[in-house]
Amino acid sequence: MANKQSLKQGEKVLFGIFGAFVIAAVIGYALLEYVRMNSDKPMFQSKTSYVFTEAGLRGSKTFREARCTSCHRAMRNGTNMGLNLDGIGTKRSYEWIESFLFNPEETYGTVTLDHGMPPKEAAYVSRMSKDDLIDIAEFLFGLKAEQGAAASPMPPEGNSQFINGMLKMMAPDEWDEKYQDIREKSPEAAQ
Repeated sequence: MANKQSLKQGEKVLFGIFGAFVIAAVIGYALLEYVRMNSDKPMFQSKTSYVFTEAGLRGSKTFREARCTSCHRAMRNGTNMGLNLDGIGTKRSYEWIESFLFNPEETYGTVTLDHGMPPKEAAYVSRMSKDDLIDIAEFLFGLKAEQGAAASPMPPEGNSQFINGMLKMMAPDEWDEKYQDIREKSPEAAQ
């Protein structure tokens, strides 16, 4: 049996530093969770919402039962393997969403990864009834995002130091005269 070799001084120091980082991360996570659980206001402002019609409620149920959440995230539920659908009702029209559900590759104008006819992973969508697809379209169109949300096509209203800095760094000076800053428009005027 071979003799065990003890750790060298440098290895002990590295393991000690790594251990200190792990302990600091665990303590930081515990503190964050404690503050989050005991706070009366949310840590992060939610800028996505949903407004459902009766058909949208049926579509929500069908969406979950058809296991669409195994790839997509909607109403902060599901996975992020596919597109996050929160806010899609702000980005896309009802007609576009319905068209995609009925004929995804024609709507996109190219081959899709999972949606379409068999043997694609989400081919079961093409076999759903017309009524179910219309209900799912209603559900998805009800998923809205406020201006400034990550899912919104419009940036936050007003000045943003980050956006201003990026524009100053990347956009030519003559763009100021040529283009209007969309942050100064109302969301309705931009659509």
